[in-house]
Amino acid sequence: MGSKTGTVLLLGWVTVLGEAIGADSQTPQEQKGWYVWTLTRTERVLRSSPPGQGLQVDLGACRGEWESFQILLRSPSSVPGVRVEPGDLIGPSGHRLPAQNAQLFRQHQLHITIGTYRNMQFKPDWYPDALIPARLPPDAVRVEGARYTAMPFDLPAEQTHGFLVDIYVPSGTPAGPYQGSYRVAAADGRSTEIPVRLTVWDFDLPRVSSLYTAFGSPTASLRGYYGRREKAGKEPAPKDWAPIDAQCAQLLSEHRINATPPPGALIPQAQPDGSFRIPDQQIKAFQEFVDRYHVNAYCIPHPSTVVKDPLAEEPKLRAWFKAWDEAIQKIDRAVLFYTYLQDEPNDEEEYRYVQHWGRAIRQLHSKVKVLVVEQTWTQNEAWGDLYGAVDIWCPLFSLFKPESAAKRQALGEMIWTYTALCQGKPTPWWHTDYPLLHYRIPTWIAWRYRMRGLLYWSMVFWNQVEDPWTQPWTLDRRAEGKGPVFNGEGSLLYPARAVGFEGVAPSLRLKALRDGIEDYDYLALLERLGRSAEAEKIVVELAPSWFEWNADPTAWENARRKLAQLILQTQKNAASRP
Repeated sequence: MGSKTGTVLLLGWVTVLGEAIGADSQTPQEQKGWYVWTLTRTERVLRSSPPGQGLQVDLGACRGEWESFQILLRSPSSVPGVRVEPGDLIGPSGHRLPAQNAQLFRQHQLHITIGTYRNMQFKPDWYPDALIPARLPPDAVRVEGARYTAMPFDLPAEQTHGFLVDIYVPSGTPAGPYQGSYRVAAADGRSTEIPVRLTVWDFDLPRVSSLYTAFGSPTASLRGYYGRREKAGKEPAPKDWAPIDAQCAQLLSEHRINATPPPGALIPQAQPDGSFRIPDQQIKAFQEFVDRYHVNAYCIPHPSTVVKDPLAEEPKLRAWFKAWDEAIQKIDRAVLFYTYLQDEPNDEEEYRYVQHWGRAIRQLHSKVKVLVVEQTWTQNEAWGDLYGAVDIWCPLFSLFKPESAAKRQALGEMIWTYTALCQGKPTPWWHTDYPLLHYRIPTWIAWRYRMRGLLYWSMVFWNQVEDPWTQPWTLDRRAEGKGPVFNGEGSLLYPARAVGFEGVAPSLRLKALRDGIEDYDYLALLERLGRSAEAEKIVVELAPSWFEWNADPTAWENARRKLAQLILQTQKNAASRP
């Protein structure tokens, strides 16, 4: 992958921060000395944003889906002890979506004074991102001295702050409208009731996502992070990693992102006769992990951990992959196994490496696929091409060429995609100071081109900051003399010690990404129902390409509802056939 530049072409880039559904030209009304309003669109509301309009929450979700909304507050004077009190949602025949099943967070704000590279719309402000849970994960290891708590919260004067409510619709929930209310109350006696309506649509998301994801292992990064800090005498590393592994895996699973098993999950062991074998106890543990956390893809170790030259040591390489094939058959799960062969080959030597290793592996006809983070077209003809060496291509958003990709797909090869920094022509870049919608858009475009996977290089990159809760510039190249700041790059999670437990805390960006993955499942469901043409029309109207998209979050929410109605209508038509 080479870094390319080009002409900027964006559709409808607008700043819509701070507006609530139905605000339009209405004047916000102050209620009981403060402003309280709600928001269901995928957007951030900054600290300086003026009050919005509208309390009524109107959501729609199918079974197996999370759906969220924001509660936002602002007051001309400070308000002590603010709390959000959730209520049950009552639906058909008195069926309840219990309040205790909802997840509630306070939005923690980061002061960003320097915009991410190439963000021409940036304005200095306090940006909400990290999410402080009102209720800690049930099996989390608690720690003393939390710096931040969700509630009660003292609302400062002339500042906008918010909460996020996440509601899950379990399998088996009867379809229909559910209604209830949430209450925002303060220690001085003021309070506001928020009417909430959730329509449960009569279909289910698959338990396992249709989109493959590879975002790295948060716990592997945590081990390195706390190891470095302990060595520097700053804070001790956790003594027991098992509950942290479980907490991270559960969090990723709830966001439809593949969790990674703890170290040593599957390791082929050499046998006296020169073969390899993965122990049955490892296979059983892996099955349980896959079933518990709904994993659909797994990256095996690089084959260079076993052989130095795939051709000179072909018998050993063949024996090693045979052990994987035998284990995959025993595991008997719909899991894509692959090896991450090379990241961004950008010169002739790296191209030769992929050609040498990839073609040798593919000649074994293993069930394990070869993934290379590279576009489907050749960077430099003098280097030769990578055809015959790659099963899974993973181009950068901005380096995707539909015609080239379609040729590889016609041969049975798979296309994934990824983003990193701000390379190439502008696409929906993933940084804290870009619009939150950027995390939802890519899955729609990916489905349109039948890209089956989404990759990101890290969720926990805190190496360059002392405190991720106060320092937003997770990748800062100024000190290296290599370039500018990238706010939030490689970091979708936050160290949870700051909020009272061991593990990681989510972000608004992670929630938006989860919503996009759920949207992908809507599109994949329509594809299976034979309604791809209608779904594609909806997608193309929003985003003709990776370089053009509608920046109005309301348009995307309306399109999602259209997808849901199309699914429901298709199911109804099928049920009515004799």
